[in-house]
Amino acid sequence: MENNPEAKLLRIFLGESDKYHQQPLYETIVFEAKKQSLSGATVTRGIMGFGPNSKVHTAKLFDISTDLPVIVEIVDTLDKINLFVKTVEQLFEESGSGGLITLEKAEVIRYRSGK
Repeated sequence: MENNPEAKLLRIFLGESDKYHQQPLYETIVFEAKKQSLSGATVTRGIMGFGPNSKVHTAKLFDISTDLPVIVEIVDTLDKINLFVKTVEQLFEESGSGGLITLEKAEVIRYRSGK
């Protein structure tokens, strides 16, 4: 996939406390991405955010939240991403979790493993 100007960046926004069969939903998403041979996945934990319910979640000491925002990012070809989005939507439905899924253009400049 190196030097692919047609790659796509999939971003999945969810809550840290969202679960799928007692496992964090973000972990399930990453393992599903690996199972479907996507190029890789990165999970980032936010320190503050809010979603459709407008409840602010923050990591401040006086208001420690157990549901901080989490973002899963995956870059791959459009075809592979489109197939994977169906899986993610099914996981959201089955877990009863809310979330946001976005898709952006990405240009892959370098993609290879280290030594």
